[in-house]
Amino acid sequence: MSYILGISAFYHDSAATLIHGGKIIAAAQEERFTRVKHDFSYPHNAVEFVLSYANIKLKNVDHIIFYEKPFLKFERLLETYVAFAPKGFLQFSKAMPLWLKEKLFQKKMLLDLLKTHDKDFNDEKKILFSEHHLSHAASTFYPSPFEEAIILTADGVGEWATTTVAIGRGKKLEIKKEIHFPHSLGLLYSAFTYYTGFRVNSGEYKLMGLAPYGEPKYVDQILGNLIDVKEDGSFRLDQKYFNYTTGLTMTNEKFHNLFGQKPRNSEDDKISQFHMDMAASVQKVTENIMLTLSKSLKEEYKINNLCLAGGVALNCVANGKILKEKIFKNIWIQPASGDAGGSLGAALAFWHLELEKDRENINIDSMQGSYLGPEYSQDNIENELKKLGAKFDVLNNEDLIERTAESLSNGAAIGWFQGRMEFGPRALGSRSILGDARSATMQKNLNLKVKYRESFRPFAPSVLREDLENWFDLDADSPYMTFVADINPKIKNKMTEDQEKLFGIDKLNVKRSEIPAVTHIDYSARIQTVHRDTNSKYYDLIKKFKEITNCPVIVNTSFNVRGEPIVNTPSDAFKCFMGTELDSLVIGNCYLEKNKQIQSLKKDYTNEFELD
Repeated sequence: MSYILGISAFYHDSAATLIHGGKIIAAAQEERFTRVKHDFSYPHNAVEFVLSYANIKLKNVDHIIFYEKPFLKFERLLETYVAFAPKGFLQFSKAMPLWLKEKLFQKKMLLDLLKTHDKDFNDEKKILFSEHHLSHAASTFYPSPFEEAIILTADGVGEWATTTVAIGRGKKLEIKKEIHFPHSLGLLYSAFTYYTGFRVNSGEYKLMGLAPYGEPKYVDQILGNLIDVKEDGSFRLDQKYFNYTTGLTMTNEKFHNLFGQKPRNSEDDKISQFHMDMAASVQKVTENIMLTLSKSLKEEYKINNLCLAGGVALNCVANGKILKEKIFKNIWIQPASGDAGGSLGAALAFWHLELEKDRENINIDSMQGSYLGPEYSQDNIENELKKLGAKFDVLNNEDLIERTAESLSNGAAIGWFQGRMEFGPRALGSRSILGDARSATMQKNLNLKVKYRESFRPFAPSVLREDLENWFDLDADSPYMTFVADINPKIKNKMTEDQEKLFGIDKLNVKRSEIPAVTHIDYSARIQTVHRDTNSKYYDLIKKFKEITNCPVIVNTSFNVRGEPIVNTPSDAFKCFMGTELDSLVIGNCYLEKNKQIQSLKKDYTNEFELD
């Protein structure tokens, strides 16, 4: 049975995935090893990891699939320049030397890079190329539990495509429709990310988190000027307002004049009500387009299942709206929907489409909870902690769960490092920071004292699947935090007249429900349902917390500080623990308390990483 290695690289979120006989063996993003957020370099460490996890050499791999086609991308660059010439010469002249030196000859470059894993590797015929959006589509359909599905992918841009519709049936997957560059929902959202002062390709989720603080006042201006949306949800962007085809920024003077302000300079500049309203407006437009697309596709193809991938599929608010409208019976979203997941999709597309191999166990989610990264034995953890000078107790599972749940119930912020690392941008209970969802101060404390990030950023709840409907207005599995839904009305707190009058960030301190730490200001939450069969230790922890508090919900955020990738090794975890105001660290069966550590090991993490 074939080993297939999938690789995504050279744009952002480089990653490697290994499959064997169609089964996902291991997958990881390069950033977790290099500690450079969104690392786009060749994923040397990730490839080394997936090979070592399977205990094979590169020569044992039968096929190596790159997630997109560089020649098609080059064609787009040339044709865009010709279409917009002479504007865009600066951007074109900056890109051209790199393309002529490296990117056009990517097969040779990949062969040279692959030799760094195995100097005897010399079989260029093993290196093949997928298409960007085919990789996205395959990454979401093939691991899904559906025999057939409509597949919708949307992101910034691949080679030419920015949005695609495909139909998957069994092992077959066929792309039916495409929207091409420069018309892109992802780039529209990124333009507003840039305009509101956040970093493109990493700050889009901040824009989504900021949106509920604003009013969607500018929807008509966006729809009347920037984007023309057709009845079926397809769209065109008016390039007169954008600069991404010809310049080095996302928006231009015409865009700025339309809304009456220059872009916010940096994240040091104050976020005003205007920026909140802009966020709310583009979020509303994005939701409406995704809803319209979903309705028209259901009407056209009459298929009950929807699969989503691409960067836009990480807009869990829009996903929640599609789910709430009950357009489809079932929705499944690839947890690594961005370019990292392209490494997985490229490998799966080759297995099923080129080698024509049937899918096995179709009715299960084959992502295995997305726990596909490195794991560390108890001996390894203890040895590494001793080398670092850490003080810790080693507990059996039962005592560990009891002590952690007690600490959480007493308001502690806890670093939780267990099992295999998650693949994708979300921490799902393996590399997580945990807190008490009932605490009125937990959100603010975690943001300001642990994550060192903006106070408006919401946190996600992890809830036992069987208790979901008692706490949230949702009746669907959400193991990957891909859906936002409202809090159950029974646990909401009604706002007073004075509270209703509050604007912007002032709304943050209002206690909206019995679980205020995970209730966003619009009474919503990005939910993770926790299942015993995929993460039994995390499940047992929340169950024990429920026994103590009668609440089956805890705060779950990624184990890192702002600008840092999620921790990967025990050493990463200890450094982050000592550089923040976390109270405890639970790593394997080791329990560490901050007040028992050697004080000289404390680090100042506030300026350790470049801001994201």
